[in-house]
Amino acid sequence: MEQLYNNLDAIYDEMVDIRRHLHRHPELSFKEEKTAAYIADFHRQLGHKVRTNVGGNGVLAYLEGKRPGPTVALRADFDALPIREQTDVPFKSVNEGVMHACGHDGHTATLLGLAKVLNGMEDELEGTIVFVHQHAEELPPGGAAAMIEDGCLDGVDVIFGTHLQAQMPLGEIGYRVGPLQAAPDRFDIKIQGQGGHGAYPNDTKDSIVIGGQLINNLQQIVSRRVDPLDQAVVSICNFVAQNPYNVIADTAEMTGTVRTFKEETRDFIEKEIERVVQGTCQVSDADYEYTYTRGYPTLVNHREETEFVAELAKDVPGVEVVKETPQVMGGEDYSYYLQHVKGTFFFTGAKHPERDNPYPHHHPKFDIDERALLHAAKVLGKATLQYMKDHAVKSVNQVG
Repeated sequence: MEQLYNNLDAIYDEMVDIRRHLHRHPELSFKEEKTAAYIADFHRQLGHKVRTNVGGNGVLAYLEGKRPGPTVALRADFDALPIREQTDVPFKSVNEGVMHACGHDGHTATLLGLAKVLNGMEDELEGTIVFVHQHAEELPPGGAAAMIEDGCLDGVDVIFGTHLQAQMPLGEIGYRVGPLQAAPDRFDIKIQGQGGHGAYPNDTKDSIVIGGQLINNLQQIVSRRVDPLDQAVVSICNFVAQNPYNVIADTAEMTGTVRTFKEETRDFIEKEIERVVQGTCQVSDADYEYTYTRGYPTLVNHREETEFVAELAKDVPGVEVVKETPQVMGGEDYSYYLQHVKGTFFFTGAKHPERDNPYPHHHPKFDIDERALLHAAKVLGKATLQYMKDHAVKSVNQVG
């Protein structure tokens, strides 16, 4: 593995340059044409077989070793967020209102750097590597399911992926067997009341008052209807009822998210929200519209592959701590890959060195310690080479 580590160290500056280029030129989910072209061109210059427009804007690149063995997939996402950047870095986004505020620029730089190094080790590879560059992770329905349908996992035996974590210390690797990230769903509610003059509320059905009552009532679903030993979130994230100062709103609309780990809890909350909406509106003789949209499934890591990565990460240069990480309520469409092939998804610490309390993901001042790119690449690279060595005779381990 020393060759792998040394070669990654040698191109660290190039990885940083790639990350900063992508950070400077972010693109929103499902609109990542220039980013996809940049990725495809990078792989073509390495001589890799490349597929573009996979399930949308996805890119696949293939590196075949000189000896037979398993097919290992490595995934990185590359879409950005609709956020106006407020950092003062010299590589600040030039696309107004669009920002890499979740580390996907770092994920892509990690995988491209690793691809370049592994390309130079082609004679030692015992199998095939599929570099899965995924679009649209941030916006359901996401890019993973469409890429899978378009064949990105065909012949793949195992898949590995990581997420840079800005609030996890540099040098730390976080793993977890089983459920790691929650299923993220969305709900939309429209309350149809009866507007009128603010001086005569008795002639109205005040949608704002009804909405306020509904917000309070919805909070009781988790606190009073879900088992305290289960994990669930119901959050109202948007409430709109805009009118002149003296006009009672005819309608009020709200949007929110539900996060769960268990399918039975997910099903229950979906139905319970409507029951609460219906009852709250009935009290005030108002009508409603309710839509529940399911996002990604719960991300569930496979035991053998997770323990495999956790064990090998302990000896990777720069990694100081390898520990079991708590479950997180954030969603991740990497979960789809794990429903089709065995694999794992782990966290790589990337806490900014100048901040005791770093800005969280999806914040306009989000940033990372770029040294985490090396740690991520070394763990993914070692996992790839070691898995190939351990499974020199190819076997396809499909799930279900």
